[in-house]
Amino acid sequence: MENCILSKRLDATSYDFWHVSILFLMIKMPLSRLSLNTLRAFDAAARHLNFTRAADELCVTQAAVSHQVKALEEHIGRPLFRRTARGLVLTDEGSTLAPTVADSFARIERQIDAFRAGGPMEVLTVGVVGTFAVGFLLERLADFRSQHPRIELRLLTHNNKVDLSTESLDYCVRFGDGAWRSVEADHLMVAPLSPLCAPAVLEQLRHPDDLSKLTLLRSYRNGDWQTWLRAAGASGITPRGPLFDASALMVQAAMVGEGVALAPPSMFLRELHQGRLAQPFDLEVDVGGYWLTRLLSKEASPAMLSFRAWLLAVV
Repeated sequence: MENCILSKRLDATSYDFWHVSILFLMIKMPLSRLSLNTLRAFDAAARHLNFTRAADELCVTQAAVSHQVKALEEHIGRPLFRRTARGLVLTDEGSTLAPTVADSFARIERQIDAFRAGGPMEVLTVGVVGTFAVGFLLERLADFRSQHPRIELRLLTHNNKVDLSTESLDYCVRFGDGAWRSVEADHLMVAPLSPLCAPAVLEQLRHPDDLSKLTLLRSYRNGDWQTWLRAAGASGITPRGPLFDASALMVQAAMVGEGVALAPPSMFLRELHQGRLAQPFDLEVDVGGYWLTRLLSKEASPAMLSFRAWLLAVV
């Protein structure tokens, strides 16, 4: 038939035998007694709810589709379709079976397409502290995808409190000194901290001591403000203010005038250049940096090695 739209012939050796085995455990039927043509006929008929249109799709006769569907019904021992005045409808058994069969065929086709495109996609899951994700990584991801189109990158942001052993991460970008147990850590960049505030607050900050008059927004790292204040000669100030579990959110609060945040200016260059954020003092203190980490017990996959090499090259 010239209008035949079925162009792919599926090799039974490439079928998802595990998935189909589970399916037919449900109907207690030996897999060897069923052909892919039988399942194809049922799939097409279930989608079209019309044997004639299913036959057109499969380039066979309507009688052939009817025969295959009947054969499947005999195997199961239950009807899959019911005829009504409006045409075919699926029975409860047919409605249960149809999406499983359709999903199985879709998985086969996706896998074949992946092989034709050069191989299956490799999934890489990376946890990233939110400040680094927004301030550095996101605008560079297009470059990574262009260089590694076969890697499906999944990013999960976190607040720097992360356990690589329990969260199924391949890599984790975190802030600190790099001294984590049972972890390989690659240093990415330094990220010294400095007070950041809304431009409208800038006039109130002529000297570090002026911070005593304002709300000091705090992060999960309790000692950072005291470290900066000591370096600035204003150690008599006790930071008091809202506590945030994410530095990116804390800086957003500072931008709308809720107080002064202590964060790495290098991660907020866009906001500083646009005049939405201000850095009142030049002093920056180094209390840590960003690191790419992985468990020593986790063997690095090709996708992991590719991501590590790319990230170390762009920082």
